[in-house]
Amino acid sequence: MKLAIIPARGGSKRIPRKNIRPFHGRPIIGWSIGAARASGLFDRIVVSTDDAEIADVARSEGAEVPFLRPADLSDDHTGTVAVINHAIRWHLEAGMAVDDVCCIYATAPFVTVVALTEGHRLLSARGHGFAFSVTRYGFPIQRALRLREDGALAMFQPQHLATRSQDLEEAYHDAGQFYWGKAQAFLDNLPLFSEHAVPVILPSHLVQDIDTPEDWRRAELMFAALRAEGAYA
Repeated sequence: MKLAIIPARGGSKRIPRKNIRPFHGRPIIGWSIGAARASGLFDRIVVSTDDAEIADVARSEGAEVPFLRPADLSDDHTGTVAVINHAIRWHLEAGMAVDDVCCIYATAPFVTVVALTEGHRLLSARGHGFAFSVTRYGFPIQRALRLREDGALAMFQPQHLATRSQDLEEAYHDAGQFYWGKAQAFLDNLPLFSEHAVPVILPSHLVQDIDTPEDWRRAELMFAALRAEGAYA
């Protein structure tokens, strides 16, 4: 079975009720569910939540909520992999074989069918444990600055002060949209950010973390611009 897991706990603090807050005409989790459904990749699309209201919204958007997540996996310190593993084990204990798993974040309205499909293709073709979305840093990380204790600036890597930008190695960061993986790779707790993973490289205009109200507003503006060009109907 190919399983989509969408983690969506109820206790968001910086943006209250973030996972079901309206975003361009539907609860934001609906965009993730909709992309998963439209992809045709999954035998089951499951939302892992501890919250009855989120569960109801998820069902109305076409996902399944076969269990409520236990409290010990619903606090601020629980990592994504622990939530994925819980969902995988729930299905295994119910007698359902799970082969490929895709964790899709509930607040990832920019996730596309194309990217999800490419992630699964890479997972199947390359023989790695994971394939997940990344994007390039917009500025060379080798020339990053830090604030010293006295308030002055310093380079993290001063040896690159005079290095041309085009001569520096490109760097990437997690795009925060989805993580494809073999079920056993998740259960074995193989590290995601490692040689066990291959990248699905996204353009930066399709990437926006949504952790603060400012992030949310920026995402709304980006999404509106993309819809005006015909994306995200």
